[in-house]
Amino acid sequence: MAHIFEHCLEDPRVTLFEGDVARAIAPARGRYDAILLDVDNGPGGLNRAANDDLYSAAGLAAARRALAPGGCLAVWSGGREDSFTPRLRRAGFRVAEHPVRARRSGRGARHLIWLATAP
Repeated sequence: MAHIFEHCLEDPRVTLFEGDVARAIAPARGRYDAILLDVDNGPGGLNRAANDDLYSAAGLAAARRALAPGGCLAVWSGGREDSFTPRLRRAGFRVAEHPVRARRSGRGARHLIWLATAP
């Protein structure tokens, strides 16, 4: 990844966590500037029931608490999930939806990335 992202992983502000993301988020209070979720197929196409909680009201509230003011929760999805934007808003986020293509060429499957900003 370093050659793609210009060595961003070498930045001393970056911490990588390998494990259950819910366990990293739950105890954190204002710790993270960004939380990036690329889990299963997104909030609407779950492959593992164990990940349901990440997208629930409680999971989104935990993510919001874990973010510093102005922090961003980014959620990738393999497709549109109409109920997710309102769920993010109910959790207190400002939300922007960004439709993207799977390939840089602008071709391929249509995906969606939600950027949810904590107040």
